[in-house]
Amino acid sequence: MKIVILTGAGMSAESGLRTFREMGGLWEEYDVMEVASPQGWHKDPELVMRFYNERRKQLMDCKPNAGHFGVAELEENFDVHIITQNVDNLHERAGSTKVLHLHGELMKCRSSIDETLVYDMDHWELKMGDLCNKGSQLRPHIVWFGEAVPAMEEAIPIVETADILVVIGTSLNVYPAAGLINYTRSGIPIYLIDPNKPDIPMNGINFIQEKAGKGVDILKEELLQKYR
Repeated sequence: MKIVILTGAGMSAESGLRTFREMGGLWEEYDVMEVASPQGWHKDPELVMRFYNERRKQLMDCKPNAGHFGVAELEENFDVHIITQNVDNLHERAGSTKVLHLHGELMKCRSSIDETLVYDMDHWELKMGDLCNKGSQLRPHIVWFGEAVPAMEEAIPIVETADILVVIGTSLNVYPAAGLINYTRSGIPIYLIDPNKPDIPMNGINFIQEKAGKGVDILKEELLQKYR
């Protein structure tokens, strides 16, 4: 049985990772658009680099939470595919093996002239003067505001073949998760785990009003009883 899990910022909140929303849309005195957009990169690449270096350093000090480990444990009984809006690597560190990142990955960098040249990072600092194989500056491997989300093309067929859909830590009125739900087959079970009830009709959706850690425990117990 194939379970597809869509995760957002709430998935990693219990690991201590701050979101843009928690920052109030600001980092230090800078608007998020100045550090997470192509325009910001062209205007002040060193500022953008410093922003992501701090995010990367924070991530290396964080650990997966109970929700991440619970999702990984589902692989013992189900074919689990994760599609995440998060750029952290906490799903992988918890043991999940099929993870698609819609918005890029913090622990990777890529060429600023050839987006197919992507490199793993084992350290937190990316500097001006760090170059790709073609001699161009390396940039964060992140989908910035205003850029296309190429992984959506890969995500859609994954969702189309799901037997069960689970949404964790992102509401059903936040895209791209909301858009992906439209590709599910009619009548499959849909679960939503979030401490806040979304302001949309919830007909046919199994809502678990908890944070990720406790919510995944409840979900896991229910799935094992119904489908194992």
